[in-house]
Amino acid sequence: MDAGALRALFLRRPTAEPVREEGFLLPGKEPTPAAVLVPLVAHAGALTVLLTRRTDHLHHHPGQISFPGGRVESHDLSAVMTALRETEEEIGLEPDRVELLGELPDYFTGTGFRVTPVVGLVHPPFELKLDAFEVAEAFEVPFSFLLDPANHQRHRREYEGRMREYYAMPYGEYFIWGATAGILVSLYRFLQQE
Repeated sequence: MDAGALRALFLRRPTAEPVREEGFLLPGKEPTPAAVLVPLVAHAGALTVLLTRRTDHLHHHPGQISFPGGRVESHDLSAVMTALRETEEEIGLEPDRVELLGELPDYFTGTGFRVTPVVGLVHPPFELKLDAFEVAEAFEVPFSFLLDPANHQRHRREYEGRMREYYAMPYGEYFIWGATAGILVSLYRFLQQE
């Protein structure tokens, strides 16, 4: 799949069901709104997905692989604004370097967040400036690897007395799992719609 095909698919706006995490959100609790950028880097001949590894000292999700993003702030006018603001804060990617394609269905995490994934093309060259407090590293994974259903693993584990199921996509030394892998599965399903 190339950048042109992605543009065409998002213009047609096919529908897709969100992928939901299971087992954490307590009944009656409202999810916290958040947004992430799903940055697809348009290299000549191939697309990659730009991901980050969070620093190990963070209170929430230390060391995990994630998309740049975070909670919606009161001054954010939209999920797109949140995703672009957080991306610039975390990895220094300026909003004018992102060609917005569209949004995926909201992704509800078991930890109580309603995440809006905003998909955008990033055209090289670009320079990243990582926020050393939040981001340990940024790296790219071939889009073709992440779209291959053979790499969409299902895992289960017990957490606080409840069984939790989640997606995982191990790639080399990186263990992509949880919301990040779930959003990638949602993107895969979105792209399969006709």
